[in-house]
Amino acid sequence: MHTIKSVFPKFNHNLIEEIESNATIHQYKAGDVIIRSGQYIKSTVLVTKGKIKVYREDDDGGEFFMYYLLPGQACAISMICATKSEKSQITAKVVEDSELIMVPLAMMDSWMMKHRSWYEFVIDTYRNRFEEILVVIDSIAFRAMDERLEFYLKRQSEACGCNDLKMSHQDIANDLNTSREVISRLLKKMEQREMIKLHRSHIEICKLRS
Repeated sequence: MHTIKSVFPKFNHNLIEEIESNATIHQYKAGDVIIRSGQYIKSTVLVTKGKIKVYREDDDGGEFFMYYLLPGQACAISMICATKSEKSQITAKVVEDSELIMVPLAMMDSWMMKHRSWYEFVIDTYRNRFEEILVVIDSIAFRAMDERLEFYLKRQSEACGCNDLKMSHQDIANDLNTSREVISRLLKKMEQREMIKLHRSHIEICKLRS
């Protein structure tokens, strides 16, 4: 109960008691896939520890990064798919060892009517993800690849709360659905402009535009 309260401070006492009684806790290692595109989702995912990467896959196996799930957050898409008994259109992979609370669909529905704090949490989750997706769409529709890369690095830095990003050029290329050569060339230009520093195993953020 203490862990749930600390990670989800807006949940009331009665809701936390019901989560303890009805939900299950699962531990996942980095690299584990917890939601696959095309599968039916039977529960809602709440994150208490770690980091989850949510992305879309095309028919050729290409990836497009959407957002991260962090402690205190829930997967809005899993909520929608579970409620409507639809197949998932996204893939969720564990980036850092994670602990997740799995809430059964039946409980999620009843809590919407029973617990105001759960209702507000679900609405906030939908709104926040919708706004984040709009930002991603804007970056795709109205920005050149160099601007998209800078926007991407800024989001990564904000997600980890750090200036050292441990990711390869190929990882970035996969997330932005482009080639490694393009990313390497643009990163080199950013380094020449003293926006970043390139190291063997990580990228150091120096100064990115807002």
